[in-house]
Amino acid sequence: MIAVGSDHAAFQLKKAILEHLEKNGVPCVDCGTYTLESCDYPVYAKEVCGKVLSGECDLGILVCGTGIGMSIVANKHKGIRAAVCGDTFSAKFTRKHNDANVLCIGERVTGTGLALEIVDTFLANDFEGGRHQRRVDMYE
Repeated sequence: MIAVGSDHAAFQLKKAILEHLEKNGVPCVDCGTYTLESCDYPVYAKEVCGKVLSGECDLGILVCGTGIGMSIVANKHKGIRAAVCGDTFSAKFTRKHNDANVLCIGERVTGTGLALEIVDTFLANDFEGGRHQRRVDMYE
């Protein structure tokens, strides 16, 4: 299960991501926001991170204007490893080498087509462990 959340600045991209995941049979949950009204992104970052940390969801996707605000808030949660990705190479290796469990994307800086490719790449890759585990263990 994938938890997906956004603020108003990325509401349209969140909708596109949810539709894409559902179309491809990927179970997901919409953690808000549910309108284009101005809102506070930390609320939705907290919701997604809570679902990942509780085990209710395997991974999270957070979208805002740039992805940066969401990543800052997400990384305040112990056990969350959030990465802003604007390309598929970064999405692949943040999973393989950093064991990222939350993907952050910016609607204002990433087109929908590329964003969906980033999502697919992030979800298609797993943590390699090995020498990378030692480094991940140093995060906390």
